[in-house]
Amino acid sequence: MPASSSILKSSAPTDVQNNRSEAWRSEYPFASNFLQLGPHRLHYVDERGGNAEGRDPVLMVHGNPTWSFYWRRMIGCLSPERRTIAVDHLGCGLSDKPVDYDYCLQNHIDNLCNLIDELDLKNVTLMAHDWGGSIGLGALLARKERFKKIVLFNTGAFPPPYIPFRIRVCRWPLIGRWGVQGLNMFARAATFMATEQKGGLPKNIADGMLAPYNSWNNRIAIYHFVKDIPLSQRHRTWSVLEQIESGLSELADWPVMMAWGMKDWCFRPDCLERFSGHWPHAEIHRIANAGHYVIEDAAEEVEQLAQKFLQKNESA
Repeated sequence: MPASSSILKSSAPTDVQNNRSEAWRSEYPFASNFLQLGPHRLHYVDERGGNAEGRDPVLMVHGNPTWSFYWRRMIGCLSPERRTIAVDHLGCGLSDKPVDYDYCLQNHIDNLCNLIDELDLKNVTLMAHDWGGSIGLGALLARKERFKKIVLFNTGAFPPPYIPFRIRVCRWPLIGRWGVQGLNMFARAATFMATEQKGGLPKNIADGMLAPYNSWNNRIAIYHFVKDIPLSQRHRTWSVLEQIESGLSELADWPVMMAWGMKDWCFRPDCLERFSGHWPHAEIHRIANAGHYVIEDAAEEVEQLAQKFLQKNESA
C-alpha cells in the first residue's frame, strides 16, 4: 500500500478532459477529483444533489476495459438523491497510468481501501461490474464495517471457472500484448462484442469508452488486467480470489441485488449461480437480451431496479 495518501479536489484536467470538442464529453459532465497515492493520482467522480443528505452513498467500481464513464448514466440517475462515487483504477480512465506499476488485483483492492478511508465513507452500497466485483468485494471484506449493501452486474469474485478462447488469445506471448496494448483490440472489440446492441455501442459512447486508452502506454493496465487472470493456483491472484470467495458467506444476510445480462459470453450465467450459492436470499434479475455491458444494453431497466433496491434497503 502507498506510504501516504491525500485528496486533491478539482485538480487540473488531463489531456482527455481537455478535448471537450468530442461528442462523448456531453455524456460525462462530472467534476474530477484525485486521491494522491504516493507518486500517483487516482481519479474519481464524487457527485451528490441537494437531497443526498442522510442517504446511503454508492461506490461504483468498474472493470476492464472500462472506466468511470461506464457508470455515467447510473451517476446521473442516483446522484440527485444520494452521494455517488465512481473510481478509476490506476492505469484506467483519468487516473495516472504509470508504466512501472504492479497492476495486480491486491494492489487495486488496496488503492480502493485507501479511497474509502480518505473519504471516510459509511453505510456504503458497493456497485460493481466485471473486475470491479473482485476489487470491490475485496475492499468490502477488508472494510466491512463501512458497507451495508451490494449491487452486482456481470462479474466474479472467485478463481475463474473458465476463460473464453478470445480472452486467452490476448494472453499469448508477443501476439497478445501487441494486439491488446499496441492495436487496442481488447477495448475496441468490447465496444461491439460486450453488447447486444446492433452494430455495437453508439459511436459517441464507444468513443467515450476508448478515450483514455489512446496510446501504447495508456493501455498498459488493460493488458495487465488480462495477464492477471489466474490460470492455475500457481498464479498469485488465484489465492486472492480464493480468499475473497471464502468471505462471501459472511455476507449471506446482507441486502444484495444482482442484475445479469444473460447473453454475456464472459461472465456467463453460471457466475451468477455461483454467487447465488453463497447468497441464497439475494434479489436476482436475469435480463434476457443484455450482454456483458448490461448497463448499456438495459439502461432504463437497470436504473429503475437499482433505485428501488436502494430505497427499499435504506439504512435507518
